[in-house]
Amino acid sequence: MQSKYKAMVLSCIDPKCQPKINSLLKKKKLTGKYSLFSIAGAAIGVSDKKFKSWHNVFWKNFAISSKIHGIKKLIVINHYDCGAAKMVNGKRKFNKIIEKNIHLKSFKALKSKFKKLYPKFKIETKIISF
Repeated sequence: MQSKYKAMVLSCIDPKCQPKINSLLKKKKLTGKYSLFSIAGAAIGVSDKKFKSWHNVFWKNFAISSKIHGIKKLIVINHYDCGAAKMVNGKRKFNKIIEKNIHLKSFKALKSKFKKLYPKFKIETKIISF
């Protein structure tokens, strides 16, 4: 029997991005077909050393969700104007290019660990604006 659940979505807790995330998932015909893990910074929150104490919670949650719901894909949705990206950057100069690089670095780190732990799973990443 095939699971009705298609993916796990990793997204940020920022209320400003929720309408856009919901719209994006609706367009992908995923309404009611995904597990959600929401944490500050999304991929940044589960990959950057500044938030190391959060990482294990995500991985344990993913393991349980993939087992219970039979999901085979992770969709990661980060967003611009991200407070976690600003925290990671510290007091250095910050602009959209620097922020994009922080997001891309978080995607790369997450994909690397994901490939080791779940080599057959797919991972999709996206940075949204609002």
